[in-house]
Amino acid sequence: MSEQPSQEPTGEVGRSLDRRAELSEFLRSRRARLKPEDVGLPDFGRHRRVPGLRREELAQLAGVSVAYYTRLEQGNGRNVSAEVLDAIARALRLTAAEHAHLTHLAKPKQHKKKQAARPQQVRPALRQLLDSMDGVPAYLTGRRSDILAWNRMAAAIFGDWSEMPPQERNWARLVFLKPEYRDLFVDWEQKAIDIVCMLRMDAGCHPDDPRLSALVGELSVKSEDFRRLWATHDVKEKSHGLKHLRHPLVGELSLRFESFRLLDDGELALIAYHAEPDSSSAEALRLLASWGTDATRAGAAAPQ
Repeated sequence: MSEQPSQEPTGEVGRSLDRRAELSEFLRSRRARLKPEDVGLPDFGRHRRVPGLRREELAQLAGVSVAYYTRLEQGNGRNVSAEVLDAIARALRLTAAEHAHLTHLAKPKQHKKKQAARPQQVRPALRQLLDSMDGVPAYLTGRRSDILAWNRMAAAIFGDWSEMPPQERNWARLVFLKPEYRDLFVDWEQKAIDIVCMLRMDAGCHPDDPRLSALVGELSVKSEDFRRLWATHDVKEKSHGLKHLRHPLVGELSLRFESFRLLDDGELALIAYHAEPDSSSAEALRLLASWGTDATRAGAAAPQ
């Protein structure tokens, strides 16, 4: 069984994210990606100073005044109704995740700040569940993409996180700041996009979380790739999929993953991976299971 932190990692505390700026930039970015023909409006070929729909066009589609929408896009979401947000979401062709993000930014709940400050705990029964998943790489993540607990197979695949300081056990830091994770994920760019999209969702739910602000600030300074992806303001949730890995010991792996949100704490997610039966990846998992947490060390020492 791998060593695991008793609670979420602690780290440098920074200032809160500017919720009004986040709301303004998100709406601008969603409006910029739409063209008149995308929403059934005529395009007379007139020169547009900025890409995408004009504010007046978006307001027309949403059925609100231009002044009202302009105030909202300037970050003033006070007293905006759910019906208006729904209309704007439809006009902007937002996904369900983007709609939820807009609602969190425009109508923040007052209790969110206390929730964000409360350390996330992992129940002993959850740790026992992870350890019982023999042959299945699995781990628990919390807010800010923190890695809170994992089993022996997860350590064999992704590295022995128990050897890292708690504040470094974070997917965003690993993906953007650790070169070995660029090598591990065959499609590193997609993994990076997924991480940034999840952080954006967290920012919408917890704009007053100083540790999230500190993480975003650190990554913005240290990673040009993070700055580029953060500026897109994309948000989405990914509950399942396929990951292609390049493990230093067993080579190429194709693993499907499923993500499960916990009912008693929706900010905790259990992610489990599995291989197709009788595939080369399934055989590689069996080999890694026999090596356990020594697999990554052995792979790192092997000739490249």
